[in-house]
Amino acid sequence: MAKKNGSILYKCSNCGYSQPRWLGRCPECGEWNCMEECIVDSSAVSPAGRGSPVSEKAKPIPLESVSSQDSARYSTGIPEFDRVLGGGATRRSAVLIGGEPGIGKSTLLVQTASKMAASFPGKILYISGEESAAQIKERAERLTLNCKGIEVLCTMRLEDILDSLEKINPVLVIIDSIQTVYSAEAGLVPGTVNQLKYCANELVSWVKNRDSVLIMTAHVTKEGTIAGPKTLEHMVDTVISFERNSDDVRFLHAQKNRFGSVDELGIFNMTEKGLEPVLNPATMFLSERREVQPAGVACAAVFEGNRVFLVEIQALTAPAKAAVSRVFSDKIDSARVSRIAAILEKRAGIKFLGQDIYINVAGGIRLSESAVDAALAVAMYSARTDIPVAVGTAIFGELSLAGEIRAVPKIKPRAKTAESLGFTRIYSAEKHPGVLQVRDIASLIKSVFGGSKAES
Repeated sequence: MAKKNGSILYKCSNCGYSQPRWLGRCPECGEWNCMEECIVDSSAVSPAGRGSPVSEKAKPIPLESVSSQDSARYSTGIPEFDRVLGGGATRRSAVLIGGEPGIGKSTLLVQTASKMAASFPGKILYISGEESAAQIKERAERLTLNCKGIEVLCTMRLEDILDSLEKINPVLVIIDSIQTVYSAEAGLVPGTVNQLKYCANELVSWVKNRDSVLIMTAHVTKEGTIAGPKTLEHMVDTVISFERNSDDVRFLHAQKNRFGSVDELGIFNMTEKGLEPVLNPATMFLSERREVQPAGVACAAVFEGNRVFLVEIQALTAPAKAAVSRVFSDKIDSARVSRIAAILEKRAGIKFLGQDIYINVAGGIRLSESAVDAALAVAMYSARTDIPVAVGTAIFGELSLAGEIRAVPKIKPRAKTAESLGFTRIYSAEKHPGVLQVRDIASLIKSVFGGSKAES
C-alpha cells in the first residue's frame, strides 16, 4: 500500500478557519458552503522556506472558459528586441538570455528597463548579484538613460528577492544573473545545479501568477550553450542567445519561444550610447565591390524571420595539411559543405581530393537555410578553379544529391531585395521576372562562369 504523503484539511475561503472535517457552515465566521479542500504536505518545502505548507487542491477548469493572453504583451521599447520576442514581452512569461561576458547583456537590460519605465506606470525591479547599485547607475548615466521608475536591488539571496517582489509587485523583473542567486534551502554555494533549478523554479512560479515579465541573464560555456542544467531552459518560456562577430555587431537569436517564431534575428551595433539597432541590415553582410571580386565569393539571398538578407559566402581551397582532407566551417554546417563538395565532384567534374576546404560568411552570421546550397556550390567551384564570379550576381536555391536545383520559398521578396541592392544577374530554380532560371548545377556553372545561358 502506498504511503500517504499528506493529509487533508478543509479551509474557509472567507476567514481562513481550518479543520479536518467538512462542515456546511464555518463555525468562525458563519458563512455557508465556504469550506474548501486543502492538502497538508509536511515533507514539502514551501517557497524559499516561507509561508504555510497548506495549499489548495488543484482542480480542472474548462478550457473554453480560459481567457486568451495572445495580445497581452509589453513593448520593451527596443524594436529589434521586440522582434526576437515575437512582438514584445508576453505577460506572465520568463525569458532567459545567454551570452559570453562583456557582450552587452547588462547594457541591453538597462536600456530595456529605462524604455519600459518611461512607458508603463508600474515599477521596474533590477536585481543584480554581480554589480553594485553605483555601477548600475554609472552605466545608465554613461548611456544617458532615464532612471525614473527603476528600483535596484543588489543581493544574491533568493529570500530577499522574493520579499521585494511581494512588496513592489513590478511590471518587469530583471535578474542579472541567475547563476549568482542562491537560497539557504538549496545550500549556501551559488551556481550549483540544485541552486539553479531551485531558484529559477521559485522565480518562474512567482511570475506565472502575476501580470509581470521576468528576464534572467545566464553565463555560457565555451561552446556557447547556457551553463548549468538543461532543465533551466525547459522552465522558461523563451531562450535567447546573445552573440557577436569580430566587429561591434551583436546578434539576438531566439533558440526557444513559446509565444513567437524562433527564426527572427535582432541586429545591433555597440556604440558609446549603448546598443543601437542596425537600420539597413540587408547590406551589412556584403562587401562593397564595384568592378571585380576575388575568386571563391558568391552572394545568396536568405530569410531570417520576416526579413531578407544578402549574404556573402566565402570559400577557399588549399592543399591538405594532413593525410585526410578536412572541412573548416563554423558558420555553415560542415556536413553540408562536404555534401556540396561530393555533388560537385559527381555532377560537375571538379575534384576536391587532397584539398582542405575553408568556408566563411561575411559579417559572422550563421546560415542554416537550404537556400544557400546553390551559392555555396558556386563559391566552392570558384575557389577551386580560381575563376571569380561576376559582380552583381546573386544565387539562391536548394541543391539535391542528383545535382538538381530546387525552388525555395518566397522567391519574390528575395529577388526584389537583390534587385534593390543593384544585383543584375539573379539565379533561381523558379521562373520570375528578372530571374534567370537554372535547373541543375551543371547549367548553373556554365551560365555563371561562361558558356550557355540559362533560361530567362
